[in-house]
Amino acid sequence: MISDLPISISLFFGVTTLLTFLLFIRVIRRASQEGIRKKAIPIAIGLLFWLLLQAVLMLQGIYNTDRESFPPNIMLYGLFPAILGILLLFVTPRGRWFTDNLPLKNITYLHLVRIPVELILYGLFIYGTIPELMTFEGRNFDILAGITAPFIAYYGVHKNKLPRSLIVIWNLICLALLINIVINALLSAPFPLQQFAFEQPNIAVLNFPFSWLPTFIVPVVLLMHLIALRQLLLQKKNFPDKTALK
Repeated sequence: MISDLPISISLFFGVTTLLTFLLFIRVIRRASQEGIRKKAIPIAIGLLFWLLLQAVLMLQGIYNTDRESFPPNIMLYGLFPAILGILLLFVTPRGRWFTDNLPLKNITYLHLVRIPVELILYGLFIYGTIPELMTFEGRNFDILAGITAPFIAYYGVHKNKLPRSLIVIWNLICLALLINIVINALLSAPFPLQQFAFEQPNIAVLNFPFSWLPTFIVPVVLLMHLIALRQLLLQKKNFPDKTALK
């Protein structure tokens, strides 16, 4: 854990991680297919195991030691497995059936978690554990996705008052915002790839509990965008059929 960091920031992040978990499970429980809704509990158990595993790795210092290794341990044991899981959802028929029957409205509301994440990042910057460029005062504008998500979810998906093309554009822009901060965070971390922020590097995400950001929250947010874009571009039955969105 990071010394001299107020416990309130860590607790706030823990609550944000829990909120992301609950909203994701809610997405599954609101699916249009009963077979998918029944998977909510097994998936919840699997995700809790993943979060626990990541906590053990963080507390054992696996991510905060051997910073010269390539690829970095946090990518090898945290980010890569999560990305692999996402890929499997889109390359297998069962996975595509799963993603295509999730409710677009709930998927879009989940992006609200990006607001507290950005507030936490700002607090981490104030206490010298991430660089300014990772905050909304620097190069990170991801908070805009969280602020606009309720509008898109309510007027665009639930009320069907916005054109589908606009919702696609919103998802693409917000996906770009996510990729932007991920790249800047990676290139600001004390790894061989570091290019920025040598005076105040990104060390927070290598410590408990903040490693949950790249190993859980970011993959969940990424997955939500990919599912939404697939549903919108392929005009799946989740949109604009409001009965599947309630």
